[in-house]
Amino acid sequence: MRIAYLDCASGVSGDMTLGALVDAGVDLAAIQAGLDSLAWPDNTPNCRLVATQVKKKGFRATQVVVEHEPEHAHRHLHHIQKMIDGGSLTPRAHTLATAIFRRIAEAEAKVHGSTLEKVHFHEVGAIDSIADIVGAAIGWDLLNVDEVHCAPVPTGSGFIQIAHGRCAIPAPATAELLMGVPLAEHPPTGPVVGELTTPTGAAIVKELAKSFGPLPAMTIERIGFGAGQKDFDHPNVLRLVVGTKGGAASATSDAASTIVVLETNLDDSSGEAIGDCVERLWAAGALDVSLSPLQMKKHRPGVLLTVQATPADAERLATIVFRHTTALGMRRQTVERIVLPRRKATVETPWGDTSGVVATLPGDAGERFTPEYEDCKALADRAGVTVSDVSQAASAAWGGQ
Repeated sequence: MRIAYLDCASGVSGDMTLGALVDAGVDLAAIQAGLDSLAWPDNTPNCRLVATQVKKKGFRATQVVVEHEPEHAHRHLHHIQKMIDGGSLTPRAHTLATAIFRRIAEAEAKVHGSTLEKVHFHEVGAIDSIADIVGAAIGWDLLNVDEVHCAPVPTGSGFIQIAHGRCAIPAPATAELLMGVPLAEHPPTGPVVGELTTPTGAAIVKELAKSFGPLPAMTIERIGFGAGQKDFDHPNVLRLVVGTKGGAASATSDAASTIVVLETNLDDSSGEAIGDCVERLWAAGALDVSLSPLQMKKHRPGVLLTVQATPADAERLATIVFRHTTALGMRRQTVERIVLPRRKATVETPWGDTSGVVATLPGDAGERFTPEYEDCKALADRAGVTVSDVSQAASAAWGGQ
């Protein structure tokens, strides 16, 4: 079972959630396509998601910003529901987006003594908030996890100015949404004056999270960091951890595991487009991606694109191929693979430490150490030596242990 964990040491908001999803490999273009499909009113400015790499107190993260022209509109729930209903979202994304907005509407109606039909969306009805919520719903659908768990949620302290005036943090609707959710006293660095968790973030975790507590037993597959807009004395990031439930995953055993192989022949996609697609597939969690030369009909040169995926990721990765190449069809087969038990290790070289993977060979053949290329390249670039120099030194260091 694939699960996700939201480590919200610095709170949670809609844009932080979007950033974490994209950083964990969800295709930003697919989220944008879903937003573009919504039934936006004719006078609504276009919105565009822009993702950039930023640093928050020394930690890298992805920051997603919604760019749009200024607007002045207060919407009701039925306005937003009409926009969602008119889009081409998947059933799961549609249901999640609708549920999140309804939670916010119920909270707003309660704190203002109004009804679902009459309550106004102010900040949450703005274009950027709609893009954050619907975009997050699309992103969670694309992430394709079976369960979501969440850390206790810090809210921050002090006051915030909202459409109804100056309010204590957490804002009334945020506090209403967080009823029943364990709250963290403050981030690890100490109390923070400012809003850490927004109504949008509160509604997302309340709708998604099956439980609140420490990181569950899991085998980690990928990690994404989503940056908040503000800067504090601590890293203002939301960490998204995705993996397989339980402490022992079949992917690290020497028994056979089931994977899906996707293949398609390409003879009319540019080399740049194919290369871009390969990078997106790796970022989205493909187990392996390879290209092989082909001779196709009418003697045209072509490329065989082969993708290995977990069964849970297959549909999402196929969508990336269809979106970013000229493929019209794809072969799909389920196969068994054998994977050696493996673990991470770190060794010391003359230029610094580098990590690697230790594989246990069958029988009594011992272990094999393979240095991580990216670590070796970083050390080589910094020291002015070759990657081969660092890799050989790392292998020698492992052999000497």
